[in-house]
Amino acid sequence: MTYSLKKEVEKKERLAGGHKLCAGCGAGVAVRGVLRALEPEDKAVVTNATSCLEVSTFMYPYTAYEDSYIHTAFANAAATCSGVETAYRALKKRGKVKDNFKFIAFGGDGGTYDIGIQSLSGAMERGHDMVYVCYDNEAYMNTGIQRSSSTPRFADATTSPTGSCSPGKIQNKKDLTAIIAAHNIPYVAQTTFTRDFKDLHEKSHKAIYTEGPAFLNILSPCPRGWIYDAADLAEICRLAVDTCVWPLYEIEHGTWRLTYEPKKKLPVADFLSKQGRFKHMFAKGNEWMIEEAQNYVDEQWEKLRKRCE
Repeated sequence: MTYSLKKEVEKKERLAGGHKLCAGCGAGVAVRGVLRALEPEDKAVVTNATSCLEVSTFMYPYTAYEDSYIHTAFANAAATCSGVETAYRALKKRGKVKDNFKFIAFGGDGGTYDIGIQSLSGAMERGHDMVYVCYDNEAYMNTGIQRSSSTPRFADATTSPTGSCSPGKIQNKKDLTAIIAAHNIPYVAQTTFTRDFKDLHEKSHKAIYTEGPAFLNILSPCPRGWIYDAADLAEICRLAVDTCVWPLYEIEHGTWRLTYEPKKKLPVADFLSKQGRFKHMFAKGNEWMIEEAQNYVDEQWEKLRKRCE
């Protein structure tokens, strides 16, 4: 597949405008990017766990999706998608369905890292021909910005508030991408919104058109929970990648590969300083927090590089 930004931009939108997602929200950008990787002749069935994305793109009986859409509970987006995929295969075998359909589930980190991980693990293990996409905004944004297991260490959230007795969340972020890779499925990838969207598009296309289960983890900043200006969305994603807070890599049939390595690895503080949820880390006396965050990122980056050699 040869990537052409012009060609992709000219494709018909599969997520209509006029939805209620916030300005500067990463979720809508993630969904548009993934659905744009579909070939025009293919149809899709989208399942969507309860989330910011769901309440903002679906108000019964209307949705912002041009393809078939199913709203699921918080916990069972993957199970629902896998059930529809199974029904489709049975109907296709009997000649009752002629069109080609692709099956894509979307969930936030709360519905993926936490509440939905059981159904996700089951769907991946059973080998359904589907893609599960986590738009990772690192907290339960829809219900009040509570911490999730995806929330980074030291982040300020409503259930891990900062103050004289607390530095914010005390645990490091769960490595869900590696957990799903351990299921030995055909394709797993981590991506976000890079300069020309090439990384997001190529990985989305691979995930959709690789036979069997696939998983995409897309860093999708949230202006309300991360506390940044809407116009800074792309810059924050760039800094996440160039500081190696959010490395870009893929695991294809068991082979780990970096898809981007910064020429100059930036300090983690560059990423943290752009977000209000980390502002306490820059207060006098809290220098140790930035040092520990840097050490953790450095350790994780070196481990990943060795796996990808």
